[in-house]
Amino acid sequence: MIMNWTQLKVTCKTEHLDTVCAVMSMLDNGLMIEDYRDIEENNINILYGELIDEALLKKDRTVAAVSLYIPETKNHNEYIAFIKDRLDVPYEYELIGLAEEDWANSWKQYYKPIKIGERIVIVPEWEDYSPLHGELIVKMDPGMAFGSGTHETTRLCIELIEKHIPANCNALDIGTGSGILAIIESLLGAKNVLACDIDPTAVKVARENAALNCVQNITFEVSDLLKNVTGLYDFASANIVADIIIRLAPDVRRYLKEDAIIVISGIICTQSDEVMKAMTENGFVFTDKLEENDWVAYVFKKINKKVQKKV
Repeated sequence: MIMNWTQLKVTCKTEHLDTVCAVMSMLDNGLMIEDYRDIEENNINILYGELIDEALLKKDRTVAAVSLYIPETKNHNEYIAFIKDRLDVPYEYELIGLAEEDWANSWKQYYKPIKIGERIVIVPEWEDYSPLHGELIVKMDPGMAFGSGTHETTRLCIELIEKHIPANCNALDIGTGSGILAIIESLLGAKNVLACDIDPTAVKVARENAALNCVQNITFEVSDLLKNVTGLYDFASANIVADIIIRLAPDVRRYLKEDAIIVISGIICTQSDEVMKAMTENGFVFTDKLEENDWVAYVFKKINKKVQKKV
């Protein structure tokens, strides 16, 4: 079978190149980087001989681009949503090799029901599925939001939520994306869930997915992380990115009750020590983790800082 691939190209100023590479490497290690800062007109023949086309001299050396290639079996929209959720620098993106009208539908033939953990089955809206005894069905159409259950970070988070969420709790989902984690928290017995995301499109998609699952106890808000969050919660989840989790660590405890549980994911293994340090230094104790490929997800419990110092 011949596999078709689509190029996702992100363009940015050269000063932001490292940040863009860091985020895109979470999706794929095989990045193609276009950076022309080393090409100078006065030494092109000395350094590069005939290998460099003189057209490259006309390239804007203040701009760089990073590309990865998406197989047709993956949701292009989910890749874009992942980048939107995690990049906080100016950038533009384009999909090359795929007509715009096909963005949302070309991958659907490959998106099938996925069993995660003991009971959760993620079922695409357009698929029929007969649940086995005890299974919880989560109907999803991720659209232009991140979170269909196919990415390692989402699967790890779901498994840990299923294992650790208390019954009848008040839950907080930070960076909700498609709403998949908030919906699962509701189906697993949360009393109320507040789900927030900085992207209004994601919030719209999340509301639609909640309605698809007949879930009515979730409040969806547009919020930059915790900016519009109020109240205290027994349980929290955040499938975002290591750098943002580190930034979140000092503030999130203010919204959690004593002994509250927080599940965090979106952490590439090379940054896991930094995340562990940030969480433990801000009044959390490590209780559990799962790993898959290059990704890790953690469970922490909020503890009293004074108690922590005595231990």
